[in-house]
Amino acid sequence: MAIMHRSGVLKKSNDRARIIIATVVGVVFGFFIGISFPSVSLTRINFRSSIISSLDLISDESRSISKSSDNLVPKIYVPTNPRGAESLPPNIIVSETDFYLRRLWGEPSEDLKKKPKYLVIFTVGFDQKHNIDASIRKFSEDFQILLFHYDGRVSEWNQFEWSKDAIHISVRRQTKWWYAKRFLHPDVVAAYEYIFIWDEDLGVEHFNGDKYIQLVKKHGLEISQPGLEPNNGLTWQMTKRRGDREVHKDTEEKPGWCSDPHLPPCAAFVEIMAPVFSREAWRCVWHMIQNDLVHGWGLDFALRRCVEPAHEKIGVVDSQWIVHQVIPSLGSQGQTEKGKAPWEGVRARCRNEWALFQNRLADADKAYLAQIEKN
Repeated sequence: MAIMHRSGVLKKSNDRARIIIATVVGVVFGFFIGISFPSVSLTRINFRSSIISSLDLISDESRSISKSSDNLVPKIYVPTNPRGAESLPPNIIVSETDFYLRRLWGEPSEDLKKKPKYLVIFTVGFDQKHNIDASIRKFSEDFQILLFHYDGRVSEWNQFEWSKDAIHISVRRQTKWWYAKRFLHPDVVAAYEYIFIWDEDLGVEHFNGDKYIQLVKKHGLEISQPGLEPNNGLTWQMTKRRGDREVHKDTEEKPGWCSDPHLPPCAAFVEIMAPVFSREAWRCVWHMIQNDLVHGWGLDFALRRCVEPAHEKIGVVDSQWIVHQVIPSLGSQGQTEKGKAPWEGVRARCRNEWALFQNRLADADKAYLAQIEKN
């Protein structure tokens, strides 16, 4: 028993010795760490302090500039600014834009090697790709190309080299006037002197974009269209091409069709298949397009309201002429209803929209005249 007791005491002594040794080693190790730690700590603190000092400097400068700006600039209210921007200083406002393509790098001032001066718009389905390709090749680099896709087939146009520089907007089963109202606001297209809004079924063998612009400027036309080849898709005498002149601005129609020789369809008239608008004329025309009347029927008879005198500034360019191929491609985008073919429903809506537009315009005229009399 004495031997067992002694061995137990020994074991406890050994344990205490280990604890003492471990404590001493820990203190020594801690001492050396403590000696080296201040220099590391100071380095880190100094480094962080430099950043904090810089940030404090920037913050102080920002506060200083802010206070300075607050002191220099009173509360802004400029009623002549665009609606909603009255609280901005006029020199920061950019109220117009464009379709110029820009880079994601470099200086913004160096983005554009050349700015197109005119805008050409086609509403297209891919089935008419060859027709559109031929049409676009008639326009030089001075013309920006914009395609509205009513069939959703956008990427397939990449087979054409010009497509990479064109603007593509795709919404299924819509017409060019639906697109125009939503994407061609006058402030969006203000960079372009003339805007072509064309159908996809036009033959352009005898047409050149640059020559057309020259003639439009020469004859002072604010709203125009190329002459139509007499034997194809002709509805009105006014748009029929005349082979003996550059431009014509009036015509003779069937008896009883024209109450005034200076009014449509005998003058001041072009069709909606291939109109060309000056920037100023389009600013007026855009506001006349109705949101819900997507086919534009009746608009051609009202274009005269946007230029003055209309019978002088609206005309047909005969020496640059086109062929209307009358391809009812948009009709196929309709829907069969009550046993009628899709195109029949589309045509019925066109006629209905024409009547609606005429009624709205007549009502607007009456309301305006009543207000004038009241005042």
